[in-house]
Amino acid sequence: MAGNAVLEVSDATFDQEVLQSEQPVLVDFWAVWCGPCKAIAPIVDELATAYAGKLKVTKVNVDQNGATPSRYGIRGIPALLIFKGGKVADQIVGYVPREVIEEKVNRVLALAPASGLTPTSVS
Repeated sequence: MAGNAVLEVSDATFDQEVLQSEQPVLVDFWAVWCGPCKAIAPIVDELATAYAGKLKVTKVNVDQNGATPSRYGIRGIPALLIFKGGKVADQIVGYVPREVIEEKVNRVLALAPASGLTPTSVS
């Protein structure tokens, strides 16, 4: 169910692919039987293409990977979690329009230093 720019991750690969990622990561928790998940999937795929190089986009099938959704308190799907620096920076539960997702993604990306360098304080 993932497009070409979207990476399927599992309980086994979640830490490496999401928590240890240098880039912010959008994680789509979904299931095959979930109608709203199918409706939001093309939006997630479009965002993966639009934000390539700035945002890593992944999907976790909750039926095949129970530990990760449980770890993050996922009770309803679709659930989109945006991770930055290994921590949840924002989340969306349920179907929402693309604009809502983009607004949250842009807010998280704006927090990331553009150069990749950490600002230092001057004493």
